[in-house]
Amino acid sequence: MISGDVMRGFNDLLILSLLSKEDSYGYRISQSIKDASGGLYVMKETTLYSAFNRLEKNGLIASYASSETFGKPRTYYRITADGLDVYMKKLVEWEQVKHIIDRFTKEEEKQNGHHS
Repeated sequence: MISGDVMRGFNDLLILSLLSKEDSYGYRISQSIKDASGGLYVMKETTLYSAFNRLEKNGLIASYASSETFGKPRTYYRITADGLDVYMKKLVEWEQVKHIIDRFTKEEEKQNGHHS
């Protein structure tokens, strides 16, 4: 299980990634993250909804109520044009972070006689 501390900087990227594919709601997004990570990362509900609030306040996502057949209307989220721009920038940022970390960890492997 990966700690929330490690993933904190990437939560927005995960949410925006999922919403770039289709509109969705909290529980489904949470399950998608858990499933895609093979159960290694489970985003807490409080983390998820505070991210929704922040992303919406910043104009990156928008919420709307669906008309469910049963029960109360469900809140769905969709990515905005600004959200898509930020998502693309975050992808580039992630590639740079990965590159930097790889430089350190690959160097470490070479020094320890491990080759990838």
